[in-house]
Amino acid sequence: MNKSTILALIIEKLSAELKLLTSAALATHAEATDEENKAEDKYDTRGLEASYLAHGQSKAAEEAALALAQFQALPSRSLAAGEPISLGALVIVQNKGRSCYFVGPRAGGTEVEVDGNEILVITPQSPLGRQLMGRKQGDSFQLDLGGKRSESLIVGVN
Repeated sequence: MNKSTILALIIEKLSAELKLLTSAALATHAEATDEENKAEDKYDTRGLEASYLAHGQSKAAEEAALALAQFQALPSRSLAAGEPISLGALVIVQNKGRSCYFVGPRAGGTEVEVDGNEILVITPQSPLGRQLMGRKQGDSFQLDLGGKRSESLIVGVN
């Protein structure tokens, strides 16, 4: 799997998410400030509710913009053989099946597909990220899955 392709797909997905969040925040802001949503009495909270929603959506758009900027600044270099897992690593873990992870600075949970393989973005702060950071190909570790501990093996690091 080509890391440049993976990184480009993540950036493309984050760009689309940012565009969607930004347009939603702008539309909600317009609704919150619209003359028709002005309170008619002290119990009318439509405008207030819309402003809270607009604020939340603008915060989500800010987070998406930050994630996008950090992924755009992330170098797409391959790790040398025996180099420990760090930010920007592509990690393949063998458990009951094979799982592919990209260690990113943000946007944990983002998924992209490359060559029929699902790649999940994890962050170093996530439970799995904490388990993987600093380990190397060939290392094994314990992973809690559904309340059960299972042995996992790092079969590839790039």
